[in-house]
Amino acid sequence: MIPESFINELKYQCYIEDIVGGYVNLKRAGRNLKGLCPFHSEKTPSFTVYPENGSYYCFGCGSGGDVITFIRNIENLDYVEAVRFLAAKVGMTVPEEETDNGTAKLKTRILEANRLSARFFHENLIHTPQALAYIRDRGLTDRTIRHFGLGFAKNSWDDLHHFLRSKGYSDEELYQAALISKGRNGSYYDQFRNRFMFPIIDVRGNVIGFGGRVLDDSKPKYLNSADTPVFKKSRNLFALNFAKNTKERSLILGEGYMDVIAMHQAGFTNAVATLGTSLTADQARMISQYAKEVIIAYDSDSAGQTATKRALSLFEETGIKVRILSIPDAKDPDEYIKRFGATRFKLLLEGCSNAIEFELAKAKANFDLETADGKVGYLKEAAKVLAGIRSPVEIDVYAAKIAGETEVSKEAVKLQVQDYMKKSFYRKQREEHRDLHLAGFEKNDRVNPQRRIYPKAARAEEGLISAVMKNPDFMKELSLQLTPEEFVTDFNRKIYEVLSSRLKEGKSIDLMALSSVFDSDQMGRISAILAAFHDINHTREEVADYVRVLKEEKRKLSVQDVKQMDSEQLKQYIEGLKKNK
Repeated sequence: MIPESFINELKYQCYIEDIVGGYVNLKRAGRNLKGLCPFHSEKTPSFTVYPENGSYYCFGCGSGGDVITFIRNIENLDYVEAVRFLAAKVGMTVPEEETDNGTAKLKTRILEANRLSARFFHENLIHTPQALAYIRDRGLTDRTIRHFGLGFAKNSWDDLHHFLRSKGYSDEELYQAALISKGRNGSYYDQFRNRFMFPIIDVRGNVIGFGGRVLDDSKPKYLNSADTPVFKKSRNLFALNFAKNTKERSLILGEGYMDVIAMHQAGFTNAVATLGTSLTADQARMISQYAKEVIIAYDSDSAGQTATKRALSLFEETGIKVRILSIPDAKDPDEYIKRFGATRFKLLLEGCSNAIEFELAKAKANFDLETADGKVGYLKEAAKVLAGIRSPVEIDVYAAKIAGETEVSKEAVKLQVQDYMKKSFYRKQREEHRDLHLAGFEKNDRVNPQRRIYPKAARAEEGLISAVMKNPDFMKELSLQLTPEEFVTDFNRKIYEVLSSRLKEGKSIDLMALSSVFDSDQMGRISAILAAFHDINHTREEVADYVRVLKEEKRKLSVQDVKQMDSEQLKQYIEGLKKNK
């Protein structure tokens, strides 16, 4: 493990408000800072940073912890990787010999195996004339092939497997890397066979996975790496490692590998794509971190239009500006560039509509504006679209446009919009109130499920935990009054045991010191406890009251347990009491 002395030193170099402020637009709120949570979609800030104790907590989704927990969650790293990440930010070096653990070693081995596999596939492509001719026929130059590290997996059951075994990798490591699969008889075979290979590279330059495309019409057309310890499809984007360095303030979101590669080759190096799945909330937030605007360039077919609508709803929550590319006379960017060239494609990008225009055009296409019913139907749908606009000027402009199309007054359109805005406002208030009520302590409580069963005892336990973390001197008295066994919920008991043990050893019990002991979800719960008692200065009388309530609740449970015992269990229980006297 990493020496505690190093973590203590890192703590004084990494101010949580500075680190979190690099990802979240924080605004001062008294002693604390608030912003929109980066871990779930929201429009009203419920994400709070507490510089006083180095913690953060979101009252909307229950995410919380210290600065290490934040980096673990936002960058999808494990504990050691997060410490290294923070250390690099402040010019510190983690003592390498202390950091080795099973998970970190496995991740390192998988990344090394992926890098070797990418080179292996690339060499295969260069030395397989049929595959190389096919990819060149698709319009890709040798420079583009090298730039993206494109490769080829031969039509062999164990070509890559044998190669990587010769380099010292075990079957288990390669299986964990999703480079090989396991057969029913226990034997292993290559995951990718007879496919063009697209290495997936993260923003730090690591090969984290692969996409494979068939040469013929066999199914599935595309095969992507399964999630591994180093790869999560929902939290990465193809070509973001290149696009993040572009001078453009926008990113182009394509639907697949070939579309993105074609755009890069044509000079549009700000193009990215999802990895075989629909756009996720994590990917939308990732895009918003790297750009002020996103241009959705999905296929022009019905599936592409449906995917565009879904993407719009996700981007709406991030606050990023969205435009939609309409692709005439071609099904996708790759085909359009081949037919009409990069200059025409650039003009297409410059003239693409914004999200409002896209939604209005879709709504308009469903109604016949030559009829009264058609006009009324379109007005209702258009008003719903405009109800999502915050700018009164924009509403006025679009209301005038819709009024002209439907031959009604602009005022009538705006009244309809206001009606939908009121309904939307009250609905969102109810949803946010519900989500706030259910967040953290109540909703899907995997961390401390016993809290719902024993709420009174759990609240007393949390009061004690908060009191000790705010004033460690309380522990000396508490240890004489209360044993860990008298805690009712297992999770709170574990926290109490860790705090007690560390204080006896003269160690720190601040959040950053606890990060190596508890996982991200557990750190979120500890942060939630601190947030709940943030404005309370615990007195000795209050601590004594917590102890009294907890002992009473424990006694009640013991009585209930005794009542439920059969004769043999009761006999053993009484003998146990006699021994403990």
